[in-house]
Amino acid sequence: MPPPRRLELTIRIALILMGAITATPALALIDTYALEVTYQVTDSGPMEVALLQHRGMLQLVLGAALVWAAFFPPARIAAAAAAITTKATFLALILPDPELRGDLALFSTVFDLTCIVILTGLAAHRFAGGRREARA
Repeated sequence: MPPPRRLELTIRIALILMGAITATPALALIDTYALEVTYQVTDSGPMEVALLQHRGMLQLVLGAALVWAAFFPPARIAAAAAAITTKATFLALILPDPELRGDLALFSTVFDLTCIVILTGLAAHRFAGGRREARA
């Protein structure tokens, strides 16, 4: 397989995996037990449940955008920008607070930071490729 095809396959697989994992909070729409597993929320009122379920729906949409971008390259910069912005905002809200940070699963932090790095690289690669095409 020539390198460009291998790179494209790697990008697609990465976007699909990031999208699928990003979308998992949507499970709270089906079973609120997912809120306990994901966020350690055990004693919550109806408004908290609704807000976390809404967050799950937003994560589903973001995950779907990443998967879509795997197969539709023109959407990659927009999907990457949305994911970078939302994941960075989440980490910026949670990590400075020791109490909240203590409740956050290590996987979530590592996953979001990894996504930010990979998606930043992907967006830069895509942006540089578009500039090269425009000059040609």
